[in-house]
Amino acid sequence: MKFYFFHLMPYQDIDPDFLEHNKSSWINLPNTYYDPKKGAKLYHRYLDELELADTLGFDGVCVNEHHQTAYGMMPSPNVLAGALSRRLKKATIGVIGRALPIVDNPLVIAEEFAMIDNLMEGRFIAGFVRGIGCEYHASMTNPGFSHERFREAHDLIVRAWAEPGPFEFYGKHYHFQYVNLWPRPYQSPRPPIWIPSQGSTETVEFAAHPDRKYTYIITFSPVASVRKNLLAYRDQCEEYGYECPPEQLGWAMPAYVAETDEIARKEAAIHIESLFNKFIMSPAQYKLPPGYSSLGSYKAVMEGKYKVRENYLTCDALIENGMFLCGSPDSVVSKLQEYQEEMGFGNIAPMLQFGTLPAELTEKNLRMFAEEVIPKVKHLGVLKETVAAE
Repeated sequence: MKFYFFHLMPYQDIDPDFLEHNKSSWINLPNTYYDPKKGAKLYHRYLDELELADTLGFDGVCVNEHHQTAYGMMPSPNVLAGALSRRLKKATIGVIGRALPIVDNPLVIAEEFAMIDNLMEGRFIAGFVRGIGCEYHASMTNPGFSHERFREAHDLIVRAWAEPGPFEFYGKHYHFQYVNLWPRPYQSPRPPIWIPSQGSTETVEFAAHPDRKYTYIITFSPVASVRKNLLAYRDQCEEYGYECPPEQLGWAMPAYVAETDEIARKEAAIHIESLFNKFIMSPAQYKLPPGYSSLGSYKAVMEGKYKVRENYLTCDALIENGMFLCGSPDSVVSKLQEYQEEMGFGNIAPMLQFGTLPAELTEKNLRMFAEEVIPKVKHLGVLKETVAAE
């Protein structure tokens, strides 16, 4: 397995009682809650944590995109990836991912990703998402066009990377007389592409297609939903006529490691509960606006993910339903072994800072995960390929 430290960069200095006066941490949470002096310090702290992951031997680090929210201070993840590009010595950078439908010029993403790929000399992963419903409210993008704008922007970016220019591109939503990317990506014909997902049928069919074979990453879901969605992806690959390899599957989840199970729960509880009961909170109409997904996908996401969040989620409940990996090194290793054997994923993106978790506990978590978990499970998901190569 490969391990990518996934950082959400929450604005954790927010008034802890902010939800008493606001229905959501997204869209309409007044930005007067944000103190730029505290925010600046958090940015530097979070970049330090991502750089530490590099020195500890993580395969990569990941940032992502969200707008108008205390949940994640990354409206422009490419800026953060650029800041990291001159500091990381071995780790890959993954921008997991950019919300394609909410931009009016996808070539900007193609250019910026190509620049990062050059700066990293090929240690770069491009992540593409449609963006959760909140992003459509923030950008005033029509969610009814979400799928077709995503596909069209994707096609334009991939062609711009791989096809010699200049050429013309005339679609329904994007029109360019000259597509002539400077610089071209370092990796040929393009960087690897990951597709984070909440489990929609449309995304599964798109990512698994033989023309793409993109790495499919399930995020923030109970383990039953992860199991169901990764199996659906593997089944889709078989329908397309090929066997899904481990490197084409991934799982992103918050995780915490301490000396014992009891210490891990005690240290992590208040902070993981802040993530799921405060930072993630927003009304269903913000997350799933009309037209954003098909009726079937709406139903699957609501039953597999959002229904779980209707009540207050305690640390124990999150551990029990598999939304939070927490415990001693032996416990976490055991769970990862069990899950990997069952689901066959080859990529793990642990969120080792979450909610209000302070710097000292984040560093402890990073070090223990790197030193006492990764070495014991790194061989999983690659044995078949290694044996075949030999």
